[in-house]
Amino acid sequence: MKIMIVDDSRVVHLEMKKMLADTEVEIVGFCRDGEEALEQYEELQPELVTLDIVMPGMDGLETLEELKKRWPEARVLMVSSLAYDDTMERASELGALGFLFKPFTKESLLEGLQAAMEATAE
Repeated sequence: MKIMIVDDSRVVHLEMKKMLADTEVEIVGFCRDGEEALEQYEELQPELVTLDIVMPGMDGLETLEELKKRWPEARVLMVSSLAYDDTMERASELGALGFLFKPFTKESLLEGLQAAMEATAE
């Protein structure tokens, strides 16, 4: 599974890289903000995008909305420490296939990625 990580935290990127090192998951890209993610998506063609919500510039929900407009087939897993019901509901309405809460464990990360890959967008 090829994934693109969109998160302004370098720590999150390094943690995911470490957790996924011995798995079938390949990180094909790491973007620090929504604008960069939109620029790189087409070139990288990830099977799944992990998307943080709170980022400078374009936030995760705006990025998700634009990503789904341009590439309706994009598969997105939201990753955030902000677990408000309305935020999760909005992400789901915009087409997110799941929600992973920070801090996460290797097990919860792998489960979240797998569930998002198996989910069908409504």
